[in-house]
Amino acid sequence: MRLQWSLILGLIFALLTAVFAVINVDPVQVNFGFDVVSIPLILVILGCALIGGVIVGSYGIFRQYKLQKEIKSLHAELSKLRDTGSSLDSLSTPDEI
Repeated sequence: MRLQWSLILGLIFALLTAVFAVINVDPVQVNFGFDVVSIPLILVILGCALIGGVIVGSYGIFRQYKLQKEIKSLHAELSKLRDTGSSLDSLSTPDEI
């Protein structure tokens, strides 16, 4: 359910960004530090939104990779502890019989 709400909110944000971009079509000057270019504001808005999406997506992928790596190491540690526990269970003292 959380994924659905995230998707819906993302689509609403994308729609609002697109409407805002279409309203602002006047050319603006963009200074890149080495050159000044006159481009429509719609391209600046959509370009910034795209760059922001790529940054957020990259961070999400990095975080997911990091969590998967942690899960893998924790599974290995858990299986090691289970093996140690089962070997300790097999050792019984004569007093228990």
